[in-house]
Amino acid sequence: MNRQISRDRSLEELEHDRWPAPSGEATRLVATVHALRRKPLVALTVEDLRVLIRQDVGLVHVLPLALEVLRKHPMADGDLYEGDLLSAVLTRQPEVWRGSPELVRDLCMIVSELADPPSPVRQEASRFLARHAADGSDSGA
Repeated sequence: MNRQISRDRSLEELEHDRWPAPSGEATRLVATVHALRRKPLVALTVEDLRVLIRQDVGLVHVLPLALEVLRKHPMADGDLYEGDLLSAVLTRQPEVWRGSPELVRDLCMIVSELADPPSPVRQEASRFLARHAADGSDSGA
C-alpha cells in the first residue's frame, strides 16, 4: 500500500475504473463518493478522505494520505467530530492492513501517543492496537 502515488490524478485515473454516473435516485452519499473519485488526490480534504475511507473506496491510495494527515494532526476532523478521520482509519477491516506493515506501525505509534482522545476514538484505538499487537503488523506472518 505504501508506494508513490500521483497526487495530481484522481482515483478513477489511478484505478483505471470510471464509475457510471449515479442515478437520479442515488443518495447524497453515493453522489458524493462518485464525485470524490473524480477529484485529484491533492485536492482531497480531511472530510473527503474520511468519507472515502468509511466507504472503503480507493483505500490503497487514500489510507497513506490519511496517515500523512494523522502524523501531523492525530485528531484531525472532517465534518463530524474531532478525530473522525482517525476513527475512520482505525475501523477498517484487518484485511485492509495486510501487506502494509509500515502503515500499521505508523498508526499504532499515532494512537499510542494520544494524550486524551474522546471515548469512541479511545475504544477504537484500543481495539486496533489489540488486533495488531499480536504480530506487530497483521501481515499474516
